Order: sequence, then structure tokens, then C-alpha cells
Amino acid sequence: MAVLLKVGELARRAGLTVRTLHHYDSIGLLRPSARAENDYRLYDQGDVARLHAIQALQGLGLTLEEVGRLLAEGGAQLPQIVERQLQSLHQQIRQAQALQQRLEMMQRRLGEGEEPELDELLTTLQMMTVCDAHFSPAETRRIFAQWPSVAADWWQLIAEVQALMDSGAEPLDPQVQPLAQRWMTLMRDWMQGDFDMMERWGKAYHSDPALQRGGGPSLAMVQFIEPAVQLRLSLMLRYLSEDDLRRLGHVPREAWAQLATDAQGLMDAKAGPGSEAVRALVRRWFELSHQSTGGDAQLRDRLRHAFEAEPLLQLGGPLTPELRAFLNQAMSDGA
Repeated sequence: MAVLLKVGELARRAGLTVRTLHHYDSIGLLRPSARAENDYRLYDQGDVARLHAIQALQGLGLTLEEVGRLLAEGGAQLPQIVERQLQSLHQQIRQAQALQQRLEMMQRRLGEGEEPELDELLTTLQMMTVCDAHFSPAETRRIFAQWPSVAADWWQLIAEVQALMDSGAEPLDPQVQPLAQRWMTLMRDWMQGDFDMMERWGKAYHSDPALQRGGGPSLAMVQFIEPAVQLRLSLMLRYLSEDDLRRLGHVPREAWAQLATDAQGLMDAKAGPGSEAVRALVRRWFELSHQSTGGDAQLRDRLRHAFEAEPLLQLGGPLTPELRAFLNQAMSDGA
């Protein structure tokens, strides 16, 4: 016996309201096909199947208009519709992940102690939004997670660069080189040695005013320091390829600074090359160089030769020419 249902019974079984079924009827999406003897309209088995199809398609996020068009076409466009809905869902997931990352970073920021000013929070949110256009969610998290470790040094460096600019110094003056070296070192620490991220940050900073309003260096300052940075890079490229520069590993600046401090102390104490302290220091120098070059002995030698052959590269670095000479002498003496 055929299944015939009144509107109220179908609504109850389908979990819908009678009003919804009346609406489907009024727009021609689902009209009762059967009639009782009293001419009362009833839904037959085919109508129920169509209702199931309507509910399923709505579950994919389609509008009633799209559902009606799809059913009229016999489902010919269903693969394309599913593909479009998947793309939309992926976009929603990306947006949700970006929002989650912002909320987590803001939560950490709010939990750091003293409550930030509203303007500071809004600037941070704006920078997060801008970063989403240039970096993956994981990269954006790295940028904001690493910032506290370099922030104080950046503010100090920005003040010193500004003072040099105010004094009338030219970008290619030798006195700018120590600051350019520190600029490059801080960028490497901030981006954890990721050369590609450093390049993209530079391009984004030039093109997006929102980043420039984040409290960092002015665009004029960036344009001032860039020729000095490019000069250092051009000198290094006399001895290394661009691929070599990209392969260089990340060694935190604190590790090099501590090595320089300890070397200076031993040199001041006139420690002999054969002493255990000097031998241990040379081993640390070798280990840091090994870490920086990924264990590539040829790259390590070329990098060391670049710094020894180009005095300009030594300006601003942790190892002064005297300290390098001390370490090289200790190494050649078999330390």
C-alpha cells in the first residue's frame, strides 16, 4: 500500500514545521503529488524522497534556489557544487584558524602582566591581520612568539640608527656598518634564520603601511639602513652563493656574544693556546660554526675566509679582529 502523508504528519516525521513545508509548496520546491477522495493534498513516497534530497542538499550549505535548480537539472551540477562548497569550507577553516591564532596570541599578551593599552592591542590585531596576507598561520605565530626575545634590542637599535641619521651620516659610511650588522643579526634571530621569511617581511614592510604603524622603524629608516645591509651582502656574495646564504643555520646572537666575552677574558688573562680553557673555547667556536653551516666544512671555511678577508664584515660582529686572531692562533697551535 502506498505511503500517503498529510502535511502535519510529514512535518513531524521530518523534524520540520508545517510552515516550512507550506513554504516549499509555495515556491514550487516540494508540492504534494497525491490527493485524497476529499481532494485533500497528500505527500506520496516520491515526495518524501524529494524532501530527503532537499534536506541533504541544504546540509551542504546550498540555498533553496540552488536546491530547486539542481533538482530540476537532475543533479547534473552536483559535483561542481560539492567542489565549490568544499572550497568555501576550507576558506572558513582557514579563517577560523587565523582567528584562533590571534585569540591565543592576545591571550598570552594579556597574561604577560600589566594590561596593555587599547591602542597597543588594536595595533597588534591589525599587524596580525596584515601578516595573514604574507605568511602562513604557523609563520605568523613564530613572528609574534619570537618578538619579545628581540624587542628590547630592536628599540635600542632603532634609537641608535635614528641618532646616526640625525647626525647626517650617509648609509654607506663605515660607521653605519656595525648597526647594519646588528640589524641583520636581529632579523635572523627574530625569523629564526629563515632567509625566505626575512625577504618576505622586507617586501611586506615596504608595501603595507599597517606594518609601518606597528611601532617599528619608519620607512625612511629602513631605506637608510638597506644600502648598508646590501653592501654587507654583496661582500659576502664574493665568497658564498645566494644558496649558501639561505642554507646558513640559526645561531642565537647570545651564543656568539658569550663566546666573544669568554675569548676576551682569556686573551686579557694571557691564557696560553695549550690551556684547557683555550682548547674548550676553540671547540665552542668550532661547534657554533658547525651549527651555522650545517656541518658543511667547505661552507664553514668560505664563511670564515669572507670575514677575515673583508674588514668591513667584521664591523659590528661579536668577534673583533683581535679575537679572531687569538682564536685562529689557538687553533693553529693545536688547541
